[in-house]
Amino acid sequence: METNDLLWANLKYFELKKKQNENEDKELEMFTLDQIKDEFIGEIGTEKRTLYEQELQIEILGDLIKKVRLERKMTQQELGKLIGVQRAQISKLENNTTNVTLETILRVISAVKAMVNFNFELLNSNIKIA
Repeated sequence: METNDLLWANLKYFELKKKQNENEDKELEMFTLDQIKDEFIGEIGTEKRTLYEQELQIEILGDLIKKVRLERKMTQQELGKLIGVQRAQISKLENNTTNVTLETILRVISAVKAMVNFNFELLNSNIKIA
């Protein structure tokens, strides 16, 4: 999902809220973030929503890596040298502009002396293994 799609969803949300505000004699209706995402991005399980959620998680991971790197007072160049990649690769990882392997992410986490925990949540309990 592109940034434009997210901006479009936010714009539609604010247009909806503006329409509600224009109707002063009506009580304001509240919406949860999930309701807004369902309406403007797609319901959980749709391809567009899944892609949105995955890209959001990758973006959050990049932000976390940058935050930890800065807390460790490391430059992108220094971190790249520690794990054997160029500074540009670290920049791309932090800014979510490239696909990166799990191996690279784990090397980064190790280099900044951090720990990672993975949680897996089964969304479909009807999984069958042959």
